[in-house]
Amino acid sequence: MVDFVIGVDGGGTGCRAAVAGRDGRIIATGAGGAANVLSDRAGSLRNIQIAIDAAIVAAGLGKTALQRSGVLLGLAGSNVGDTAAFITASLPAGRVEVVSDGLIALEGAIGDRDGAVAILGTGSIFFARHGDTVRSYGGWGFVIGDFGAGASLGRAALAATLLAHDRIISASPLTDRLIAEFGGAAGPMVEFARTATPGDFGRFAPAVFAAAESGDLVGLDIVRKAATSVDMALDRIVDDGVEHIALLGGLAPLYPVYLAERHRPRLVAPIGNSLAGAVALAVRRFLDDGGGTA
Repeated sequence: MVDFVIGVDGGGTGCRAAVAGRDGRIIATGAGGAANVLSDRAGSLRNIQIAIDAAIVAAGLGKTALQRSGVLLGLAGSNVGDTAAFITASLPAGRVEVVSDGLIALEGAIGDRDGAVAILGTGSIFFARHGDTVRSYGGWGFVIGDFGAGASLGRAALAATLLAHDRIISASPLTDRLIAEFGGAAGPMVEFARTATPGDFGRFAPAVFAAAESGDLVGLDIVRKAATSVDMALDRIVDDGVEHIALLGGLAPLYPVYLAERHRPRLVAPIGNSLAGAVALAVRRFLDDGGGTA
């Protein structure tokens, strides 16, 4: 019997969990570290458990609460390989379901109506609902996907900094600042990049946008190329019949001015956040069917 539902929103920079009763009202929340299951599966699982445990403690529930709960996790990278199966098998909950972070974002931002979300944070993914059809676009991880994401912007900025260091392109205030952070030498930057996580790269994204806003030519080039890739995804979504799009994630407030003029009238404010979307989906998945055991 599912007595509680727990929604989890896991991304490259942090993880949040919310405990709700059978009526869907959130009782308490908790937080943990990064939960990018593609780059660090074991570490992500630990941080997910930390966030869930913190929410359960904040709710004043006992140690058996997790076993009596249905847990729905929206995780970046869960659509690749056996990631979802690994997380499902590892959590000692009454019921567990893993979905993309884009799906919980879609639910939180637009509810059950037609619309789309572009999640632009450390990673990126796009989700759209048109009638009974839900489609995802992108979200294939940092190595070969996640266009327009903070990690990709950060990596591009470091790559441009090395080009400037080698005098292949002209230096700019952005590249000067970034090389200075590594002691003015290429070696420490290369060593950093060799083991850096998407979150590590993503921390440079705000500096790239700030540079672009100030007219820095390198920053502008990086942001404009990223915005063009986002525009391409939005074009596909519109061609698939969806007109209302919410931008989500840490970079969402920074992108609109760089997007194509055709898309700006389509942007709408989200009605809720991803964590609320995870809880709403958990209620539907675990309670609307009677809330039986797994």
